[in-house]
Amino acid sequence: MIVTVTANPSLDRTLHLSRFVPGEVNRAASTMVEPSGKGVNVALALHGVGAAVRAVLPVGGSVGEEITALLDDLGLEHVDVPIDGALRSNITLVEADGRTSKVNEPGPRLSVLEAEALCAMSLSSSESDDWVVWAGSLPDGFAPHRLAAAVAEARARGRLVALDSSGAPFEHVLAHDGEGLPHLVKPNAEELAEVTGRSLLTLGDATDAAHLLLARGVRVVLVSLGRNGALLVAANLPHPLHGTAPVERVVNTVGAGDAFLAGWLAAVGAGMPSVEAFANALRFGATAVEHQGTLLGVPDPNRPVSIVPVEAHTPLS
Repeated sequence: MIVTVTANPSLDRTLHLSRFVPGEVNRAASTMVEPSGKGVNVALALHGVGAAVRAVLPVGGSVGEEITALLDDLGLEHVDVPIDGALRSNITLVEADGRTSKVNEPGPRLSVLEAEALCAMSLSSSESDDWVVWAGSLPDGFAPHRLAAAVAEARARGRLVALDSSGAPFEHVLAHDGEGLPHLVKPNAEELAEVTGRSLLTLGDATDAAHLLLARGVRVVLVSLGRNGALLVAANLPHPLHGTAPVERVVNTVGAGDAFLAGWLAAVGAGMPSVEAFANALRFGATAVEHQGTLLGVPDPNRPVSIVPVEAHTPLS
């Protein structure tokens, strides 16, 4: 079982238009409404390929009711933690050339008891050797140090922990060492640069920064690099790997990193070795950017991918 925890879920409204012109009246050609938030996106991608997955999330207000109704319609198992506040709605504008603009609401403020309930539910909804995936931003009231404690608690209870976060929450989690750290982290290049204090100009810079996280005790670092593909730096591999997957047409980049992580988890959950799991993750991410929304279905297992040792001097565009 894979359990995703989304502390700040959202209802995502995606508007597709030929071109967005600031300050003008813009008319959308089509609109999509989906349950979202990084952990929810990961769970939906896993559910789409038949993986055993359960989503844990706070629920409050009319938006919360709409999200749970949509999750029910999609058949995703979810565990709701009631909160007094109302969940947020986010707006995504996708232009014909694939350029994406987002406006994200801040979300509700969780009380200390509500944050504690969410952490407790992440454990009661999982078992030893299950993956627990903390993904996305933290709402007000959920302190970064509490996330770090939740990761350490999950590790102590025998869970495999993955983290996809940024800023202060990411930094607080990485302030632990050894058994208090997640097994896997999935930063993008900007997040990796921020948490390590490194300037990332080349693939070599990115791999060096990822090795800093391995030195602290993280076992796997997946770095999403957008058009530059992704990196896999893992303690069980002799050298870091750089992977790319061709994309016929960029439609929507939102959720591609979540799909990438889902592809990795689906593969390792099925017992695939690291290199095959990396290839699966690349296929998931490439499939995601070719779709209008975050519901990508089953990626083509025959989609070609390239996985090679990192060429350190390759620039990051």
